[in-house]
Amino acid sequence: MTTDPRSRALASLRGLALGDALGSQFFVPDNRTRLDERRLPPAPWQWTDDTEMACSVVAVLAEHGRIDQDALAASFAMHHDFDRGYGPSTNRLLRLIREGGSWRELVADTFDGRGSWGNGAAMRIAPLGAWFAGDPVRAAREATLSAEATHAHPEGIAGAVAVAVAASLLAGADRSEPADLLDAVLALTPAGRVHDGIATARELLPVASASLVARQLGNGSRTSAQDTVPFALWAALTRLDDFREAFWTTASVGGDVDTTCAIVGGIVAAGGVEPPFEWGALCEALPEWSLTPGAG
Repeated sequence: MTTDPRSRALASLRGLALGDALGSQFFVPDNRTRLDERRLPPAPWQWTDDTEMACSVVAVLAEHGRIDQDALAASFAMHHDFDRGYGPSTNRLLRLIREGGSWRELVADTFDGRGSWGNGAAMRIAPLGAWFAGDPVRAAREATLSAEATHAHPEGIAGAVAVAVAASLLAGADRSEPADLLDAVLALTPAGRVHDGIATARELLPVASASLVARQLGNGSRTSAQDTVPFALWAALTRLDDFREAFWTTASVGGDVDTTCAIVGGIVAAGGVEPPFEWGALCEALPEWSLTPGAG
């Protein structure tokens, strides 16, 4: 594993983007039978808002070495592409930030002042964990700052923390058993529904059937952090050595496929497992601004 944080983050970002782009293809009705048969859909595969926001996270880390919340919110707003599949509330939030609104006030006002507990903060965060390899406490702190730029609800923040911690541990060459890795994630994930879901995921580690596990944990269909992150962690940590198997297992349960596969792809790649070369060749390239420090 490289000692360069940017290289680690970019490796995770590529895994995330591939999981996102390929997963998103299975929302197309004609491709659903391909999922059941584990056949790849026609290329090119375009990534969604999951990857676009993850690119901003990496760009801000490359420029500042940490999460600067003002810079991150500005990057989200600057690079916001309505056609990438953002949710309505995020579309509105980023438009208002672009028009000069205070991201702190806007985020706090979402969902009648409750804040969002959606899975958006978790879907983009694995590269941050890779950046802070072997330092899960720092990863948790920086993931919180990243999440707060769009999510004020504690569950939305907890989902980001859990994913970042898992990626940090794996990028730091922690090859503990999945149960031990989940214990380490639980130790740093704030109490709440995400935490409880991860605890259940730990209990379900011996279960081989992804569909049975998803029935217990959720598959992201509600787009909440608590409905998404526990299953994604189960899928990633039980298939750490095989990107293909991790992807197909995650996608097989349906739900918010692009997001669950983005999380899993980012975590597995953070652990040093490269996506299949032939898959990467079929995926939309990352934007240049995410690859060049200072360009985001």
